[in-house]
Amino acid sequence: MERAEKRELITSLQSALAGAGSIVLAQNAGLTVAHLETLRREIKGAGGFVKIAKNRLAKLALKETNNADMSGLLVGPIVIAYAADPITAPKIAAKFAEKNAKYIVLGGAMGQTALDANNVKALSTMPSLDELRATLAGMLKQPATRIASVIVAPAGGIARVLVAHAEKSNEAA
Repeated sequence: MERAEKRELITSLQSALAGAGSIVLAQNAGLTVAHLETLRREIKGAGGFVKIAKNRLAKLALKETNNADMSGLLVGPIVIAYAADPITAPKIAAKFAEKNAKYIVLGGAMGQTALDANNVKALSTMPSLDELRATLAGMLKQPATRIASVIVAPAGGIARVLVAHAEKSNEAA
């Protein structure tokens, strides 16, 4: 690689990682191209990205971002997974690691907070931002539905009494 290409790679990696909600670093020794493509598709489908870069270039790119220092994890063949949603990359990386023994999650960062492998696994069990929004919307909608049913209930009771009274008077006639 020429110097200009290296600078360009560092700049693109730097801008990508600067806007990431979370970054996951994993060791990929022995993974096939097909496995990496599967990981890439899964993360891309969820709104994230996967990068493979030389460790020295990745260290230089990470140095210029506001993310926690992860240079100690950049040893050997590394896959960098990141996404704007802080839960996406850890969730998919942990799920992929369960299926593939050769993909080992080393750690990562969530902004200036460094994560070890256990923290990444803990993040993977949390609901994503979209799931939290859906839950919150359901919680907000539920009281309104209950209020409407309480308000309508007395009118329904009156209507049933009137129908019963009308049927009774029709039978008497």
